[in-house]
Amino acid sequence: MLDTAIFSRVRTAAGRFAGDNQGNIAVLFGIAAVPILTFVGVAIDYSRATAARTSMQAALDSTALMLAKDLSDGTIKASEIDAKAQAYFTALYTYNDAKSVTVAATYTANTSQGSTIQMTGSGKVKTDFMNVAGFPNISFNTGSTAAWGNVRMRVAMALDNTGSMSSDGKIGALRTAASSLVDQLSALAKNPGDVYISVIPFAKDVNVGASNYTQPWIDWTDWDNANDRTGTCSDTSYTRKSSCESHSKTWTPDHSKWTGCVTDRTQPYDTLSTAPTSGNVPTLFPAEEYYENSETYCKPGNTPPLKQIVPLSYDWTSIKATINAMQPTGGTNQPIGIAWAWQSLQQTAPLNAPAEDANYTYKKALIVLSDGLNTEDRWPAYGNGQTQYGGQIDARQKILCDNIKAQGITIYAVQVNTGSPGDPTSAVLQYCASTADKFYLVTTASQTLTVFNSIGTSLSKLRVAK
Repeated sequence: MLDTAIFSRVRTAAGRFAGDNQGNIAVLFGIAAVPILTFVGVAIDYSRATAARTSMQAALDSTALMLAKDLSDGTIKASEIDAKAQAYFTALYTYNDAKSVTVAATYTANTSQGSTIQMTGSGKVKTDFMNVAGFPNISFNTGSTAAWGNVRMRVAMALDNTGSMSSDGKIGALRTAASSLVDQLSALAKNPGDVYISVIPFAKDVNVGASNYTQPWIDWTDWDNANDRTGTCSDTSYTRKSSCESHSKTWTPDHSKWTGCVTDRTQPYDTLSTAPTSGNVPTLFPAEEYYENSETYCKPGNTPPLKQIVPLSYDWTSIKATINAMQPTGGTNQPIGIAWAWQSLQQTAPLNAPAEDANYTYKKALIVLSDGLNTEDRWPAYGNGQTQYGGQIDARQKILCDNIKAQGITIYAVQVNTGSPGDPTSAVLQYCASTADKFYLVTTASQTLTVFNSIGTSLSKLRVAK
């Protein structure tokens, strides 16, 4: 053992000192030996007690989680908790130095805070050195609480609807996997509002719905300039905004003709969740009339249109209908999908997530799936729809993901890379994932379902509350 080895070395050193023929060395050593040995001994005894407590903490955490699962599944009854707790703990706690070990389980069911299992444990470690000073044991104790039923879940899905999703069965696999995730998570809800899910289909833009044209959070500057003929002049002889205003007439744009697309917010708000303020134009969301194959990209009835986003909802039928109607078209702008998924989790305009109940803990997650590399966004200098220039879109995305993670939201990132040859592994998606195990590289379309099932399992796991 470590303490025996240290003691042996100290004893050898003491022998050398004792044999020294210079008396002052022997005297000094004699004076110093007692406190030195005492301090070394105390450190050894305490390190053993700390190890015993740490091992007990891990065993109690696991025991609490397993009991919570058994109770929530109905595998055991309340009357069986103590026996089951002892059996789990005994199998998990194997620290031989610990003596007089006791554990207890306290079950609290169906309060406004949910159900909990509280595990407490205590024990002693016999001392080797401190025993000389009259302390034959060091006692320790610790505890763990597992909670379920008081955790509500909010999940935002940013799903790539770009043109390249049309190949290798990717869009079909995405529909199947995302629908399966909805089924998996919705099954966890015991009451309405326990689980909310939002869906953000994205390409270069997102479609927030043309019916929002009267909303104060829209920035019409670029749209008005690009749609020079959409409106009326105070002098009807002028049919263009430019000619109307150049003759000092008043131009009234017709925003009802807008088809619902918005593009990236003005920097730095493209990477922030700041609520839009009508008096601060850069915080607003720029309307855009985005075209693909000479068709207005967000216009209902176009083939294929970009589907309108679904804010947080537990209308599972509507959510799955949107997912199953998604069609691939357009260039890749992952940041706008991620940004709007983040917006869907905010309790402010434009999407106004439902208020949170103070009696619950909320687990929030953002899932982004994309099959390719970023190619374009609002700024033409950053990409042309085929190629990204200088990694500038990725750079904005990294800042965005840092800000999301700083808000305590878990990011799962999935790259569908089924081409032959495939794209390089996306460094920016890897960066965005909250941890390395939350980045998934899918190399066949069929793996998409497996990945989403794995994410669903991760989201639904019970957690150690404290």
